[in-house]
Amino acid sequence: MKQPATLTLLVALALGASTAFAADMMGDMKGMDMGKQKMDDAKLMDMGSQKAKPSATHQAVGVVKEIDSRAGMVTFAHEPVKSLNWPAMTMGFVVKDKALLDKLAVGKKVEFEFVKEGKGYAVTGVK
Repeated sequence: MKQPATLTLLVALALGASTAFAADMMGDMKGMDMGKQKMDDAKLMDMGSQKAKPSATHQAVGVVKEIDSRAGMVTFAHEPVKSLNWPAMTMGFVVKDKALLDKLAVGKKVEFEFVKEGKGYAVTGVK
């Protein structure tokens, strides 16, 4: 009877040690450049951590999901953005020139250009 209890204790200790080791190794990975690792659509992305040139203009195709004229915001369900290595997703953008909002309608598929602005992204053109 003592043998199964000893075996259980050894397995529990081994699992605990491996978990602690893995956590320690992950701590060492903070700040590492992971290169062009692909992310699953379901994973959350920290948009502020994307390394794009501040003046770089990006193009995307998306469907307008919501327009907030007062806030000068538009939400697109956009296709992948190759220049940022983004998967397709739905996200909100500030609209730099509110006159661009006149070119948008909920449900309309458009091509748009945007730039990084502060911690977010701003639409600079719509076709």
